[in-house]
Amino acid sequence: MGNASSEQAVNSTTSPKAKELDPRSEFSADQRPQAEQLEPDFALVQLDTAFVTLLLEISAIECQQGDNQEPLDAANARSDAASRTQRIESVLTRLAPIERAIMFTPAQTIVGLGIKARHAAYVVSEHWDVPIDQMEWDARSVRLLIEAVCKVAGMRLPFSSEADDASLNGLRTPTL
Repeated sequence: MGNASSEQAVNSTTSPKAKELDPRSEFSADQRPQAEQLEPDFALVQLDTAFVTLLLEISAIECQQGDNQEPLDAANARSDAASRTQRIESVLTRLAPIERAIMFTPAQTIVGLGIKARHAAYVVSEHWDVPIDQMEWDARSVRLLIEAVCKVAGMRLPFSSEADDASLNGLRTPTL
């Protein structure tokens, strides 16, 4: 038994003195500086930044459709639409590995969980296409869970849930 206590004294992670000297010990988990709380999910935060950037790029490409001042003839309109589609597909190709990484990277904090919930909202965005009172029970439960996690984590959905009428007409825009 003498060995067990001497091993504890040598092991700095369980030593009372080491715990006293650890600057993190003066804060509870809720009081630690926010950067330290995000450290376990740093990879997810970086992935989320790339995810949001690419969604905004897609949104910008989609918005270019209405920016044309000159009326296009039918051939030019088709060419313009094909070009936009090609650019969106290019962005989606870059987005795919980021989405997979978000899915397979475990969340360690509420922020990481919020990042995963935001991604899930993007994946099942059709759950925001109809008013919640007109949804099937399973879709409603998924939507409410995602919204609750995003709210607790302080994450915005990847689109405006306030614009239900606009989203029904295909006018949903990212609000990241």
